[in-house]
Amino acid sequence: MNTAASPPVAGSPPGTTPVGVVVIGRNEGDRLLACLRSVCAPGRQVVYVDSGSTDGSVERSRDLGADVVALDLRQPFTAARARNAGFRRLLELQPEAGYVFFVDGDCEVDGRWLETATRFLDEHPDMAVACGRRRERHPERSVYNLLCDLEWDTPVGEARACGGDAVMRVSALQQVQGYRSDLICGEEPELCIRLRQAGWRIWRLPAQMTLHDAAMLHFGQWWTRTRRTGYAYAQGTALHGAPPERHWVRESRRAWLMGLVVPLATTLLCIVMGPWALLLLCIYPLQFIRLGLRGPRAPRERWWRAAALVAGKFPEMLGQLKFLLDRLTRRQARLIEYK
Repeated sequence: MNTAASPPVAGSPPGTTPVGVVVIGRNEGDRLLACLRSVCAPGRQVVYVDSGSTDGSVERSRDLGADVVALDLRQPFTAARARNAGFRRLLELQPEAGYVFFVDGDCEVDGRWLETATRFLDEHPDMAVACGRRRERHPERSVYNLLCDLEWDTPVGEARACGGDAVMRVSALQQVQGYRSDLICGEEPELCIRLRQAGWRIWRLPAQMTLHDAAMLHFGQWWTRTRRTGYAYAQGTALHGAPPERHWVRESRRAWLMGLVVPLATTLLCIVMGPWALLLLCIYPLQFIRLGLRGPRAPRERWWRAAALVAGKFPEMLGQLKFLLDRLTRRQARLIEYK
Protein backbone atom coordinates (compact mmCIF):
# COMPACT_ATOMS: atom_id res chain seq x y z
CA MET A 1 0.00 0.00 0.00
CA ASN A 2 1.06 3.58 -0.58
CA THR A 3 3.04 4.83 2.39
CA ALA A 4 2.04 8.44 1.66
CA ALA A 5 -1.48 7.74 2.89
CA SER A 6 -1.93 8.56 6.56
CA PRO A 7 -4.89 7.74 8.82
CA PRO A 8 -6.74 10.47 10.73
CA VAL A 9 -5.26 11.73 13.99
CA ALA A 10 -5.89 9.28 16.80
CA GLY A 11 -9.05 10.07 18.69
CA SER A 12 -10.50 12.34 16.01
CA PRO A 13 -14.01 11.37 14.86
CA PRO A 14 -14.45 10.44 11.21
CA GLY A 15 -15.22 13.30 8.87
CA THR A 16 -13.29 15.96 10.79
CA THR A 17 -10.11 16.12 8.71
CA PRO A 18 -9.89 19.69 7.35
CA VAL A 19 -11.23 20.02 3.82
CA GLY A 20 -10.94 23.00 1.49
CA VAL A 21 -12.87 23.70 -1.69
CA VAL A 22 -11.63 24.74 -5.14
CA VAL A 23 -14.26 26.01 -7.58
CA ILE A 24 -13.38 26.73 -11.20
CA GLY A 25 -15.46 28.62 -13.74
CA ARG A 26 -15.79 31.05 -16.58
CA ASN A 27 -18.87 33.20 -17.19
CA GLU A 28 -21.13 30.85 -15.23
CA GLY A 29 -23.34 33.68 -13.94
CA ASP A 30 -26.04 32.61 -11.50
CA ARG A 31 -24.86 29.00 -11.69
CA LEU A 32 -21.60 30.04 -10.05
CA LEU A 33 -23.41 31.92 -7.28
CA ALA A 34 -25.51 28.84 -6.52
CA CYS A 35 -22.33 26.76 -6.43
CA LEU A 36 -20.52 29.11 -4.05
CA ARG A 37 -23.52 29.43 -1.76
CA SER A 38 -23.63 25.65 -1.49
CA VAL A 39 -20.01 25.36 -0.31
CA CYS A 40 -19.25 28.60 1.52
CA ALA A 41 -19.64 28.07 5.25
CA PRO A 42 -18.05 29.44 8.44
CA GLY A 43 -14.58 27.98 8.91
CA ARG A 44 -14.39 26.49 5.41
CA GLN A 45 -11.80 27.82 2.99
CA VAL A 46 -13.15 28.26 -0.54
CA VAL A 47 -11.00 29.29 -3.50
CA TYR A 48 -12.59 30.32 -6.78
CA VAL A 49 -10.39 30.23 -9.90
CA ASP A 50 -11.63 32.38 -12.76
CA SER A 51 -10.62 31.81 -16.38
CA GLY A 52 -11.25 35.22 -17.88
CA SER A 53 -14.91 35.82 -17.03
CA THR A 54 -16.56 39.00 -18.27
CA ASP A 55 -19.84 38.64 -16.34
CA GLY A 56 -18.69 39.96 -12.96
CA SER A 57 -17.94 36.50 -11.56
CA VAL A 58 -14.77 37.66 -9.80
CA GLU A 59 -16.43 40.47 -7.86
CA ARG A 60 -19.53 38.46 -6.99
CA SER A 61 -17.41 35.55 -5.77
CA ARG A 62 -15.47 37.81 -3.42
CA ASP A 63 -18.76 39.17 -2.09
CA LEU A 64 -19.75 35.63 -1.12
CA GLY A 65 -16.52 35.13 0.82
CA ALA A 66 -14.42 33.13 -1.65
CA ASP A 67 -10.77 33.83 -2.19
CA VAL A 68 -10.32 34.51 -5.91
CA VAL A 69 -7.51 33.52 -8.24
CA ALA A 70 -7.71 35.13 -11.68
CA LEU A 71 -5.66 33.18 -14.23
CA ASP A 72 -3.15 35.04 -16.38
CA LEU A 73 -4.88 35.85 -19.66
CA ARG A 74 -1.61 35.49 -21.58
CA GLN A 75 -1.59 31.71 -21.12
CA PRO A 76 -4.16 29.29 -22.60
CA PHE A 77 -6.93 28.34 -20.23
CA THR A 78 -7.53 24.74 -19.22
CA ALA A 79 -9.59 23.30 -16.40
CA ALA A 80 -6.51 21.38 -15.27
CA ARG A 81 -4.47 24.56 -15.03
CA ALA A 82 -7.27 26.24 -13.07
CA ARG A 83 -7.51 23.35 -10.60
CA ASN A 84 -3.76 23.32 -10.02
CA ALA A 85 -3.75 27.06 -9.40
CA GLY A 86 -6.65 26.75 -6.98
CA PHE A 87 -4.99 23.87 -5.16
CA ARG A 88 -1.78 25.83 -4.67
CA ARG A 89 -3.69 28.83 -3.35
CA LEU A 90 -5.77 26.66 -1.03
CA LEU A 91 -2.65 25.22 0.61
CA GLU A 92 -1.24 28.71 1.04
CA LEU A 93 -4.39 29.72 2.91
CA GLN A 94 -5.04 26.39 4.65
CA PRO A 95 -1.78 24.39 4.87
CA GLU A 96 -3.37 21.95 7.33
CA ALA A 97 -6.01 20.83 4.80
CA GLY A 98 -6.11 17.04 4.46
CA TYR A 99 -8.62 16.97 1.61
CA VAL A 100 -9.58 19.21 -1.28
CA PHE A 101 -12.94 19.20 -3.01
CA PHE A 102 -12.76 20.20 -6.66
CA VAL A 103 -16.07 21.30 -8.16
CA ASP A 104 -17.09 22.95 -11.41
CA GLY A 105 -18.76 26.33 -11.13
CA ASP A 106 -21.92 25.15 -12.88
CA CYS A 107 -22.67 22.64 -10.09
CA GLU A 108 -24.58 23.02 -6.83
CA VAL A 109 -23.25 20.81 -4.04
CA ASP A 110 -25.47 18.62 -1.89
CA GLY A 111 -25.41 19.80 1.73
CA ARG A 112 -24.39 16.37 3.07
CA TRP A 113 -21.76 15.54 0.50
CA LEU A 114 -18.58 16.90 2.07
CA GLU A 115 -19.24 15.22 5.40
CA THR A 116 -20.05 11.93 3.64
CA ALA A 117 -16.92 12.02 1.48
CA THR A 118 -14.47 13.10 4.19
CA ARG A 119 -15.84 10.51 6.60
CA PHE A 120 -15.29 7.83 3.97
CA LEU A 121 -11.73 8.97 3.26
CA ASP A 122 -10.95 9.16 6.99
CA GLU A 123 -12.02 5.54 7.34
CA HIS A 124 -10.16 4.34 4.21
CA PRO A 125 -6.61 5.73 4.19
CA ASP A 126 -5.75 3.85 0.98
CA MET A 127 -8.31 5.89 -0.97
CA ALA A 128 -7.13 8.96 -2.84
CA VAL A 129 -10.47 10.05 -4.32
CA ALA A 130 -14.10 9.91 -3.25
CA CYS A 131 -16.79 10.94 -5.70
CA GLY A 132 -20.56 10.56 -5.74
CA ARG A 133 -23.58 10.99 -7.97
CA ARG A 134 -23.65 14.01 -10.24
CA ARG A 135 -27.10 14.68 -11.63
CA GLU A 136 -28.30 17.03 -14.31
CA ARG A 137 -30.48 19.82 -12.93
CA HIS A 138 -32.86 20.10 -15.88
CA PRO A 139 -32.89 16.85 -17.89
CA GLU A 140 -36.42 17.65 -19.03
CA ARG A 141 -35.39 20.82 -20.87
CA SER A 142 -33.65 19.10 -23.77
CA VAL A 143 -32.59 15.68 -24.94
CA TYR A 144 -28.99 16.89 -24.68
CA ASN A 145 -29.37 17.60 -20.97
CA LEU A 146 -30.95 14.17 -20.62
CA LEU A 147 -27.94 12.58 -22.30
CA CYS A 148 -25.68 14.33 -19.81
CA ASP A 149 -27.74 12.94 -16.93
CA LEU A 150 -27.40 9.43 -18.36
CA GLU A 151 -23.66 9.96 -18.78
CA TRP A 152 -23.27 10.94 -15.12
CA ASP A 153 -25.01 7.74 -13.95
CA THR A 154 -21.95 5.55 -13.45
CA PRO A 155 -21.60 2.45 -11.23
CA VAL A 156 -20.83 2.85 -7.55
CA GLY A 157 -17.89 1.14 -5.89
CA GLU A 158 -14.24 1.08 -6.90
CA ALA A 159 -13.69 3.13 -10.05
CA ARG A 160 -10.91 3.69 -12.52
CA ALA A 161 -11.54 7.42 -12.73
CA CYS A 162 -13.57 10.32 -11.39
CA GLY A 163 -15.07 13.39 -13.02
CA GLY A 164 -14.55 17.08 -12.38
CA ASP A 165 -16.30 16.98 -9.00
CA ALA A 166 -14.39 14.91 -6.43
CA VAL A 167 -12.87 15.03 -2.96
CA MET A 168 -9.16 14.18 -3.10
CA ARG A 169 -6.56 13.43 -0.48
CA VAL A 170 -4.03 16.26 -0.44
CA SER A 171 -1.02 13.97 0.11
CA ALA A 172 -1.99 11.79 -2.86
CA LEU A 173 -2.46 14.77 -5.15
CA GLN A 174 0.89 16.18 -4.11
CA GLN A 175 2.60 12.85 -4.68
CA VAL A 176 1.57 12.75 -8.36
CA GLN A 177 2.12 16.51 -8.78
CA GLY A 178 -1.48 17.37 -9.54
CA TYR A 179 -3.21 17.63 -12.90
CA ARG A 180 -1.50 17.90 -16.25
CA SER A 181 -2.05 21.58 -17.01
CA ASP A 182 -1.64 21.16 -20.77
CA LEU A 183 -4.67 18.88 -21.20
CA ILE A 184 -7.73 20.68 -22.57
CA CYS A 185 -10.04 17.79 -21.64
CA GLY A 186 -9.94 14.35 -20.03
CA GLU A 187 -7.65 15.59 -17.27
CA GLU A 188 -9.43 13.76 -14.44
CA PRO A 189 -9.09 10.21 -15.86
CA GLU A 190 -5.45 10.95 -16.71
CA LEU A 191 -4.81 12.05 -13.12
CA CYS A 192 -6.54 8.94 -11.81
CA ILE A 193 -4.28 6.72 -13.92
CA ARG A 194 -1.24 8.20 -12.20
CA LEU A 195 -2.88 7.89 -8.78
CA ARG A 196 -3.66 4.22 -9.37
CA GLN A 197 -0.16 3.59 -10.66
CA ALA A 198 1.14 5.08 -7.40
CA GLY A 199 -0.93 2.57 -5.42
CA TRP A 200 -3.99 4.67 -4.56
CA ARG A 201 -7.64 3.76 -5.07
CA ILE A 202 -10.69 5.69 -6.33
CA TRP A 203 -14.22 5.11 -5.06
CA ARG A 204 -17.66 6.24 -6.16
CA LEU A 205 -20.13 6.46 -3.29
CA PRO A 206 -23.91 5.91 -3.59
CA ALA A 207 -24.53 9.47 -2.41
CA GLN A 208 -25.79 12.61 -4.09
CA MET A 209 -22.87 14.94 -4.76
CA THR A 210 -23.78 17.74 -7.17
CA LEU A 211 -26.49 19.12 -9.41
CA HIS A 212 -24.97 20.09 -12.73
CA ASP A 213 -26.42 22.59 -15.17
CA ALA A 214 -25.21 21.77 -18.67
CA ALA A 215 -27.57 24.34 -20.23
CA MET A 216 -27.22 22.36 -23.45
CA LEU A 217 -30.27 23.14 -25.52
CA HIS A 218 -29.06 22.96 -29.12
CA PHE A 219 -27.65 20.30 -31.43
CA GLY A 220 -24.55 22.40 -32.11
CA GLN A 221 -23.66 22.38 -28.42
CA TRP A 222 -23.95 18.59 -28.26
CA TRP A 223 -21.87 18.23 -31.44
CA THR A 224 -19.08 20.46 -30.07
CA ARG A 225 -19.05 18.71 -26.71
CA THR A 226 -18.86 15.30 -28.40
CA ARG A 227 -16.05 16.52 -30.65
CA ARG A 228 -14.20 17.48 -27.47
CA THR A 229 -14.78 13.94 -26.19
CA GLY A 230 -13.11 12.57 -29.32
CA TYR A 231 -10.16 14.88 -28.72
CA ALA A 232 -9.90 13.59 -25.15
CA TYR A 233 -9.95 9.99 -26.38
CA ALA A 234 -7.10 10.69 -28.79
CA GLN A 235 -5.03 12.56 -26.23
CA GLY A 236 -5.62 9.90 -23.58
CA THR A 237 -4.58 7.16 -25.99
CA ALA A 238 -1.40 9.05 -26.89
CA LEU A 239 -0.45 9.37 -23.23
CA HIS A 240 -1.52 6.04 -21.74
CA GLY A 241 -2.60 3.83 -24.63
CA ALA A 242 0.18 1.29 -24.13
CA PRO A 243 -0.48 -1.90 -22.12
CA PRO A 244 -1.50 -2.54 -19.46
CA GLU A 245 -3.59 0.65 -19.20
CA ARG A 246 -4.85 0.83 -22.83
CA HIS A 247 -6.48 4.12 -21.91
CA TRP A 248 -9.29 4.99 -24.34
CA VAL A 249 -7.78 2.86 -27.11
CA ARG A 250 -11.07 1.07 -27.78
CA GLU A 251 -13.04 4.34 -27.81
CA SER A 252 -10.59 5.90 -30.26
CA ARG A 253 -10.71 2.92 -32.59
CA ARG A 254 -14.50 2.93 -32.60
CA ALA A 255 -14.53 6.63 -33.51
CA TRP A 256 -12.26 6.00 -36.50
CA LEU A 257 -14.11 2.87 -37.59
CA MET A 258 -17.66 4.21 -37.41
CA GLY A 259 -16.87 7.85 -38.11
CA LEU A 260 -14.53 7.47 -41.06
CA VAL A 261 -13.62 3.94 -42.15
CA VAL A 262 -17.17 2.69 -42.78
CA PRO A 263 -18.31 5.75 -44.79
CA LEU A 264 -15.04 5.81 -46.75
CA ALA A 265 -15.15 2.07 -47.46
CA THR A 266 -18.76 2.36 -48.58
CA THR A 267 -17.86 5.13 -51.01
CA LEU A 268 -14.95 3.18 -52.49
CA LEU A 269 -16.96 -0.04 -52.75
CA CYS A 270 -19.78 1.81 -54.52
CA ILE A 271 -17.30 2.69 -57.25
CA VAL A 272 -16.37 -0.97 -57.64
CA MET A 273 -19.64 -2.79 -56.85
CA GLY A 274 -22.29 -0.21 -57.49
CA PRO A 275 -25.25 0.61 -55.21
CA TRP A 276 -25.12 -2.79 -53.50
CA ALA A 277 -22.22 -1.50 -51.43
CA LEU A 278 -24.64 0.84 -49.64
CA LEU A 279 -25.78 -2.19 -47.66
CA LEU A 280 -22.63 -1.72 -45.62
CA LEU A 281 -24.29 1.34 -44.07
CA CYS A 282 -26.80 -1.01 -42.40
CA ILE A 283 -24.22 -1.28 -39.65
CA TYR A 284 -25.50 2.02 -38.24
CA PRO A 285 -29.20 1.12 -37.76
CA LEU A 286 -28.20 -2.34 -36.55
CA GLN A 287 -25.91 -0.81 -33.96
CA PHE A 288 -28.66 1.61 -32.98
CA ILE A 289 -31.11 -1.25 -32.42
CA ARG A 290 -28.56 -3.29 -30.47
CA LEU A 291 -27.77 -0.42 -28.11
CA GLY A 292 -31.41 0.64 -27.78
CA LEU A 293 -32.49 -2.80 -26.61
CA ARG A 294 -29.75 -3.00 -24.01
CA GLY A 295 -30.01 -1.88 -20.39
CA PRO A 296 -32.63 -1.49 -17.67
CA ARG A 297 -33.64 2.12 -18.34
CA ALA A 298 -36.91 3.43 -19.70
CA PRO A 299 -37.30 2.98 -23.49
CA ARG A 300 -37.11 6.69 -24.22
CA GLU A 301 -33.77 6.98 -22.39
CA ARG A 302 -32.35 3.86 -24.00
CA TRP A 303 -33.22 4.92 -27.56
CA TRP A 304 -31.95 8.47 -27.18
CA ARG A 305 -28.73 7.17 -25.66
CA ALA A 306 -28.36 4.68 -28.53
CA ALA A 307 -28.89 7.42 -31.11
CA ALA A 308 -26.27 9.61 -29.43
CA LEU A 309 -23.73 6.79 -29.22
CA VAL A 310 -24.08 5.98 -32.91
CA ALA A 311 -24.26 9.54 -34.24
CA GLY A 312 -21.56 10.68 -31.83
CA LYS A 313 -18.89 8.71 -33.65
CA PHE A 314 -18.77 11.39 -36.36
CA PRO A 315 -17.91 14.38 -34.11
CA GLU A 316 -15.64 12.08 -32.07
CA MET A 317 -13.74 11.29 -35.25
CA LEU A 318 -13.39 15.01 -35.98
CA GLY A 319 -12.02 15.50 -32.47
CA GLN A 320 -9.48 12.76 -33.16
CA LEU A 321 -8.46 14.52 -36.38
CA LYS A 322 -8.06 17.82 -34.56
CA PHE A 323 -5.75 16.22 -32.02
CA LEU A 324 -3.62 14.70 -34.78
CA LEU A 325 -3.39 18.03 -36.60
CA ASP A 326 -2.44 19.85 -33.38
CA ARG A 327 0.23 17.24 -32.73
CA LEU A 328 1.65 17.27 -36.25
CA THR A 329 1.80 21.06 -36.41
CA ARG A 330 2.96 21.38 -32.77
CA ARG A 331 0.10 23.79 -32.23
CA GLN A 332 -0.96 24.68 -28.70
CA ALA A 333 -4.29 22.99 -27.95
CA ARG A 334 -7.17 25.35 -27.24
CA LEU A 335 -10.33 24.77 -25.24
CA ILE A 336 -13.26 23.30 -27.14
CA GLU A 337 -16.19 25.03 -25.45
CA TYR A 338 -19.83 24.20 -26.03
CA LYS A 339 -21.38 26.92 -23.82
